[in-house]
Amino acid sequence: MIRSELVRPLGEEYPGLGQADIEKIVTMFFEAIVGQLASGGRVELRGFGAFSVRGYEPRTGRNPMTGEAVAVPCRSRLHFKAGKAILERVNRDGQRG
Repeated sequence: MIRSELVRPLGEEYPGLGQADIEKIVTMFFEAIVGQLASGGRVELRGFGAFSVRGYEPRTGRNPMTGEAVAVPCRSRLHFKAGKAILERVNRDGQRG
């Protein structure tokens, strides 16, 4: 799903809002989530899941071509844990390989 596919049904559901207003609401929603995560917080959307940031300590890695030791700096990674309701629906409705 892309942003326009999210905005379109909102426009159909709320015809009193203009396209620009809906775009602004969606943008503000995503910016609030990103802002919370960037400050080290957690975002939980009940029934959907929870986003959090996990930090990884610096370590020594290896260059696969030369085998030389390489310093890998600390970094943060985004983690998502799906909620129970979404897991149940995906497992019920989802297609299997």
